[in-house]
Amino acid sequence: MGSMLRIAAGVLATLLAAPAQASFLSGEALDTMADILALVVLFVVPAGAIVLFWIVHVLPEKIAHKRHHPQREGITTLCLLSLVFGGILWPLAWLWAYTKPVAYRVAYGTDKHEDYYDEMALKQREGKLLREEAFYLREELEAMEARGALPPRLRALKEELAQLRLADAATRASRAHVEDKAA
Repeated sequence: MGSMLRIAAGVLATLLAAPAQASFLSGEALDTMADILALVVLFVVPAGAIVLFWIVHVLPEKIAHKRHHPQREGITTLCLLSLVFGGILWPLAWLWAYTKPVAYRVAYGTDKHEDYYDEMALKQREGKLLREEAFYLREELEAMEARGALPPRLRALKEELAQLRLADAATRASRAHVEDKAA
């Protein structure tokens, strides 16, 4: 008797159930949504893929610029070639952007791009360069000068830093002199 009751309840539930639908849309709304989805797949997705491909392939260039890599122009060229060859060269550009150019430092006395020195000179003139940074920068410029002639703008920066060092030494000497008199 209990099984008959269950069968009857199952038949009644089946007869009263609403027909199933595969979509929340129907008719004209379903056709419109399918058209919109097709347009998105045909135009927006490829455009987004191209933009993403471009952004990823320009990353090594941006990294090299941020790190003041002295061979930044070569990395930029490799990134552009990678775009032409479908991304095959991109890992090489990525590795090159993250490598420290040891041989370049041996040859030229620095492992920084010229823009780095321009930025440091600007910081120096604005008074934002820390004393330790200024001394390190001067030592780098002296090492570059020992390897060969400095460009005029870098020579001027080196002289500015030398004057800063002299002024700093004079200030420390006068401070020490005042402290000796006070003691």
